[in-house]
Amino acid sequence: MSSNGQFIQQVRADLLLAIERDAVSLPTLPEVALEIRSAASDPDVDISVLAAIIEHDSSIAARLIRVANSSLLRGLDPTYDVKGAISRIGLSYTSTMVTTLAMQQIFLSSADALNKRMRAMWVHSADVAAICHTLACGQRHLKPELATLAGVIHQIGALPILSYALDRAELRADAGLLDQLLVALTPEMGRFILASWEFPEELVMVPQAHLDFSRHVERADYADLVTVANLHNYLGSNHPFAQVEWAGVSAFERLGLPVNPGEMDDSYYQQIEQMQELLRA
Repeated sequence: MSSNGQFIQQVRADLLLAIERDAVSLPTLPEVALEIRSAASDPDVDISVLAAIIEHDSSIAARLIRVANSSLLRGLDPTYDVKGAISRIGLSYTSTMVTTLAMQQIFLSSADALNKRMRAMWVHSADVAAICHTLACGQRHLKPELATLAGVIHQIGALPILSYALDRAELRADAGLLDQLLVALTPEMGRFILASWEFPEELVMVPQAHLDFSRHVERADYADLVTVANLHNYLGSNHPFAQVEWAGVSAFERLGLPVNPGEMDDSYYQQIEQMQELLRA
């Protein structure tokens, strides 16, 4: 094992021990997401209860109304309040979308050294989420709102690693080594975090499963959407994924998608752009 490999394994062990001892804080779901998830779990919950919770966060409330009024959901008449938005998009979509929109709060840091990286990570995650939402609209068994959440959380495991790096001079001084660390440990940490949030297994598996390009499963899932969305998003960049031959990625076949980016029509890109605007607002 190389010296960098040994260092990465040592950091992994340190992180797991620090998490066990509460010496490194794992990201926690924003309060509005926790409250809305708890309330929405009651099948008899009144819409006004959900609306009151969401309205405590004026930014989330405004963005949810924008989602409900977007052409993506094809509402005939505009809605101007949270209750109207919930009525239009439904309880399940509302709960998931509030969690998705609230995730932006997690990708912030008071430390300048982290904030730039975390902001870039949020932009990438939001772009992947927008692609996931668009792709899911063509899959009867996959929900666009869950697909969006899958895209947003696929790199959530990077956050405790960045917090850990903040106090280590060797990582602050060596961006390349930190990048290696993130590539190696983000998937495992992501699964750990999502399990601690009690997310469903179909989302918990996403941080690791979306990186397995030769994965074989019976039916397309949310990890497949994130796999394809990542490859779409990295096109034309210097990222190693930009060099991946799509024909060799099993997710494309399961989703019934073309392996040539030129075969996607204009409406596909328009839908992505609309969703990007909603998520980045």
